Amino acid sequence: MKRFREANPDMRADKPCLYVGLTSKSRKERFEDHKAGHKSSRFAKYMVRLRPRYHKNERWGPVESHEEASRLEVKRAETLRRKGFGVWQN
Repeated sequence: MKRFREANPDMRADKPCLYVGLTSKSRKERFEDHKAGHKSSRFAKYMVRLRPRYHKNERWGPVESHEEASRLEVKRAETLRRKGFGVWQN
């Protein structure tokens, strides 16, 4: 997909593609929602499993506002892209 390639020009073939998002649910609950098609993108069908290794630690728990959560989502996606991952985010 063109948008994905444009967002990830430095993606490495030896790195997995990852989805980065924000939610008020646990990661596992939100993953199950994605797989069930609840409020998920068309890319959810490609999701295989959670990758806890790439989650930030628990200090990324609840935040004060949606704006702060959005900022952290973008920051995390950018960090992973710099490491060569292909990252999808909304």
